Amino acid sequence: MKDRLEEMSRTATAAMAQTDSEAALQEVRVRFLGKKGELTGLMKGMGQLSAEERPVIGALANRVKEELENLFDSRLAVVREAEISRRLARERIDITLPGRRVFAGSKHPITLVTEEVVEIFAALGFGVAEGPEVEKDFYNFEALNIPKDHPARDMQDTFYITEDVVLRTHTSPVQIRTMLRHAPPVRVIAPGTVYRRDSDLTHSPMFHQVEGFLVDKHVTFGDLKGILTAFVTQFFSEKVGIRFRPSFFPFTEPSAEVDIQCVICGGTGCRVCKQSGWLEILGSGMIDPEVFKSVNYDPEVYSGFAFGVGLERLAMLKYGVSDLRLFFENDLRFLRQF
Repeated sequence: MKDRLEEMSRTATAAMAQTDSEAALQEVRVRFLGKKGELTGLMKGMGQLSAEERPVIGALANRVKEELENLFDSRLAVVREAEISRRLARERIDITLPGRRVFAGSKHPITLVTEEVVEIFAALGFGVAEGPEVEKDFYNFEALNIPKDHPARDMQDTFYITEDVVLRTHTSPVQIRTMLRHAPPVRVIAPGTVYRRDSDLTHSPMFHQVEGFLVDKHVTFGDLKGILTAFVTQFFSEKVGIRFRPSFFPFTEPSAEVDIQCVICGGTGCRVCKQSGWLEILGSGMIDPEVFKSVNYDPEVYSGFAFGVGLERLAMLKYGVSDLRLFFENDLRFLRQF
């Protein structure tokens, strides 16, 4: 048994010394030191030894095992080092080749416009609020003075989930939620995603809008005109013309749509402005007293105004984009321009 252990040790030592790869070295280890290896096979014969021989042979077997494991570890380090050196020699980098350009990402044009709008209104003292995109009918319609039988619901082209749950058609529900949580004065804008059943060159079933409103004592239509004029001149240009046209919205009275001088033709008339020289950009008005009643504000004490603007509309005018769908197609040739 002693001679067989010593012979196995010499054979294993020689085999490990001759290997030049990690895989071959692992095969040698399994052959001699594995669960079914030669050392395990020799140890099964321990039962045939006398009581005096067993401790001697056992100690020798443990020493042989330890020596072979240490030899394996040291040889493994040498083999790995050699493999790294060979790989480095094969994979040399030619530093004379031109480098590979890393294409950095950038913000989407709608994101750029949203951030600019928020920044302008933040400078005017407005905070930012958010609300759910899946909205209850109460917040989206009824609290905004649009009861279930109101014809204005037909203007919205609504996606209904249930009879009382919708995909919000505007960000105005955030106005209701904010006023229910906070007592006046409030001065908030609410950017977000809205949904309507409409799709063509200038409309999308999913688009982005910014609702803004201000409520306090003694708020007038003059305040509304001042705030929106400041916004338009900062966003487009101080030289751009602006006008307010009477309009109708169920949740504001009086209401007005805001037009700017066409940024494409400068007001001389073109295809974009339909030869009128003007482009509509947003709707606005003084908050209807019925809306105040829905949020428990006293309309005899408080007044306020609200406005809503489509962010895609602003982006199209700012960047000269003629097809709204380009913003949602994820074409890198288009997006890299921004």
